[in-house]
Amino acid sequence: MNRNNIKTVVLLGALGGLCIGIGAIFGRGGLIIGLVIGLVFVGASYWFSDTVAIKAARAVPVSEAQMPQYYEIVRDLTTRAGMPMPRLYVSPAAQPNAFATGRNPHHAAVAVTQGILQICTWNELRGVLAHELSHVRNRDILISSIAASIAMGITFLARMVAWSSFFFGGAIGGGGRRNEEENILALLATIILAPLAAMLLQMALSRSREYEADRDGARLIGDGEPLASALVKLETAAGRIPMPGVPREMAGLFIVNPLAGRRVSMANLFSDHPPTDKRIARLRSQEWAHRF
Repeated sequence: MNRNNIKTVVLLGALGGLCIGIGAIFGRGGLIIGLVIGLVFVGASYWFSDTVAIKAARAVPVSEAQMPQYYEIVRDLTTRAGMPMPRLYVSPAAQPNAFATGRNPHHAAVAVTQGILQICTWNELRGVLAHELSHVRNRDILISSIAASIAMGITFLARMVAWSSFFFGGAIGGGGRRNEEENILALLATIILAPLAAMLLQMALSRSREYEADRDGARLIGDGEPLASALVKLETAAGRIPMPGVPREMAGLFIVNPLAGRRVSMANLFSDHPPTDKRIARLRSQEWAHRF
C-alpha cells in the first residue's frame, strides 16, 4: 500500500470516527445515528467523490469528434506516462481553470473550463494537462477528492449539530447544570472548530502536491514553460472572473484557486494552493529537471 493509500484509509477512518463522536454528544441514539451517517459519508466519499466534483463544476463529457485536439494531447501524454485514458470533460465556466478527479488512474476524469480553452494556446494547455495527469499518476486525485468530501462532510455535520442544538437544546445533557455547560462547550467546539479543521486539513494536503505535479508534469513533456505561461494567465484571470457554484471545500482540486475572484471570502486566508508566483519561478528555474 503506497503513502497516499495509507493517508486515504486514515482520512476515511477519521471521518467515520468524527461522525460517531458528534453523534455521541446526543446520547446512545445519537451514537447510532452518527455511525450510520459515518458509514454513508465514508462510502460516498470513496465511490462518488469524482461525481461530486464534476457536478459542482457543471462539467459535461465531450467526445473526440467534438474536441479532437483535446483528445490528441491527452492521448499523447497518457501514452508517454503509461497510463489509461481518463474521461474528458468541459465545464461551461468562464474562469480559466482545470482539475482532475477520480478513485484511481482507471477511474479518472479530467476537466477543463471554457475559459481556459479561450485564453490558453494548445501548447499551454498541454502543460496544464500534463500537470493534471501527474496528479492522476501520483494517485493524488483520490486523496484530494476524499479530503474535499471530508471537508464538506465536516461542515455539514457542524451545521446539523448547530440546528439540532437550536431545536432540541433542552433535551441534550439531562444531567444537571454542569452537564449542560459541558455539552454547550462541546457543541460550540464542533460548530466553530470543525469547519476550520476541515479547511486546514485541505490546506495541508494540497500545497506540496501542487509543486510535485508541476515538477512531474514538466518532466513528462520535457519543458516547464508551457505550464508556467499558462499559470501566468490563469492567476490573472481567476482574480477577475469568479466561478460560481464551486464549494469552498472543492477549491483544492483545481489547478489555481477558483475562489480568488470572490471579493468576500476566506479563500485567501485558507488557500489550498501554494503561491502561483513561486510555482512559476520554480518551473522557469528548471528545478523540475533536477532529481533529488
